[in-house]
Order: sequence, then C-alpha cells, then structure tokens
Amino acid sequence: MKPAKQVFVKGRTGLTVGLAASAATITIAVLLVASGTADATVAAVPLGTTGSFAVLAATGITNTGTTTINGNIGSYPTGTETGLPSLVLNGTNYAADATSQVAQNDLVTAYNDAAAEGPTISIPGGILGVEVLTPGVYNSGSTIQLNGPLTLDGNNDPNSVFVFQAGSGLTTASTSQVILENGAQACNVFWQVGSSATLGSGSSFQGTILASASVTLGSSAKVSGRLLAHTGDVTLISNTVTVPTCTATTVTTPASTTTTSTTSATTTTTGVGTTAGTTTTTSPAAAPAIITVPPTHTGKPWAGWQWWIGTGILGVGGIALMVPWKMKRSLRRQR
Repeated sequence: MKPAKQVFVKGRTGLTVGLAASAATITIAVLLVASGTADATVAAVPLGTTGSFAVLAATGITNTGTTTINGNIGSYPTGTETGLPSLVLNGTNYAADATSQVAQNDLVTAYNDAAAEGPTISIPGGILGVEVLTPGVYNSGSTIQLNGPLTLDGNNDPNSVFVFQAGSGLTTASTSQVILENGAQACNVFWQVGSSATLGSGSSFQGTILASASVTLGSSAKVSGRLLAHTGDVTLISNTVTVPTCTATTVTTPASTTTTSTTSATTTTTGVGTTAGTTTTTSPAAAPAIITVPPTHTGKPWAGWQWWIGTGILGVGGIALMVPWKMKRSLRRQR
C-alpha cells in the first residue's frame, strides 16, 4: 500500500495524517481477521467398493514366497493369478467376476478424485527424504522418489488427510519408511501414481496406492494400505499387505475429552490353489490409540483472537483520527 500523500493546508495537515493512519489500521485489521479463515481442509478420497481390497489388478496377480494379505484380492478383466498356494489370504478372492469389475470402475473414480485434489504443495525435485510433512496435497509433475524415513504428522487430528500426486512413477528405496504420528492414519493417506509404483525390498509403506498401470513390491516389503492397479498387474514377493481401518473418534466440547469406539473385525479366509473350503474367523480389532483433541471454537465471533486484535487496532485508528481534531479545536480557542 502506498502511503497517503500529506497535504499542507493550514489547520488540516494533522487531519490528513489522522485519516491516513486510520485507513491503514483498518486495512491491517481486516487482513488479520481474514487470516483466521484461510485454512483449507483436504478431503479423503472416496474409494467405493475398492476400499475392501488389499490388492486389485487388471491383468493378474503374481506371488512368490509366503505372502500374507489381510483384505480382499481380485483382478479384472484378466483373472490370471499365480503363486496363490503360498499366499495366506484373510479375505476373499474375486478373480475376473462382477465384484472386481465394479471395483475397477470405482478405482477410476478414486484415481480421478485424487488427481483433482488441491491446492497443491510442490515436491522439490520429486524427492521425499528425511522430513516431516503436515496434512495437505503434495505434487510432483513427474516421479516421486521416497528415500525416507518420511514422517506424516497429523497435528493431533485423526481425520487429517495426506494426498501425494505423481505425474508418472512412484519408487521407494530399500528399507525406506513412512511413519505416522500425532493422529495420522494409514486409511487417510493416498498415493495417486500416473504410471507404475515400485516399493523397495524391506520397505515399510503407509497408504493406498492408486496406480494407473502396475504395482510391484520388493522382497519383504510391508504395506498398511492398498495396492490398486488400473491397467496392469500386481507383483508380490514375500510381503504383508493389510487394509487399514480408521479409528472412530468422537470429540465433546468445550471439555477436552475423547471417546473411542472399538468393533470386532471379521475376516473370511477362502481356500486357493489346490486347497478347497472356506473358513471364517472372528477376532477383536486392535485397540485404537486415544487421542486428546483441544476444545474447538465456540462459534461466537468474540471468542477468537482475530476479533480482539481487529477490535483493538480499529480502536487505535479511531484515536489517531480524534487527536488531530482535538488539537485543531484547541488552536481555534487560543486564537
């Protein structure tokens, strides 16, 4: 803002300065009050029926070694699946059927939704190294290389969402890690990949991969999330993949109390390969972490610090306007 021009007219100089000061303080007050509402909330990506899938492919699933899958698997339109006898499946296998077809359609919707999230924060050079990130949408126009350990800080909000957008591929280094803290949950982490995703051997990964092409896991890589490939295959080598669940948290205000709900998780194991039969097992879900959330705003305008600062600055502006007027009256009386 350019400073107000001072006009030297007898008896009016002080008035002009006062008006300029008042205008400046009013402008500052408006900016301060507006800054309190600048926060943008990132929405979770709607997964539809793909939410129950730990692994979903288009041209088949290939497994080598002992792999444990906690969730459903499927492939559409090609139902080719190899290495299933050594696969421990705590879920259902939907190979080239109506369920996997609907899931592939829902994957397209989820992929496009994740790609459209914003506003975005640029990933310098497409490299995620040893750093801490807060909730938001992070974008690379080309590849994303995860060297880690990468920490995702949920800011004590169990509903915080992280979206990563890669214009082409996603690659993680061997033994790299994605660490969740302060309320961040794997169910609210999404990786939209423009081509294929490759996770290095021994890596520990969090979140749902929405890949346009294929997904490949190195030996002993572990994923708390989903491997969803739209046009390609999914390759596994002695891995563990678990569909994450969100911890339900209810917050009561103004007191800083948090209640958590725990339900029993039911999983169905379907025989694959040469083994026939279906076994259903029920086990209690893991106890969710208790997160303390501070009391929220009361909804009254005078309860926020922005209102008080704005009011104070407006008051100062009024004083700046009144002082030269008083001085003018005093000078007239002396004459």
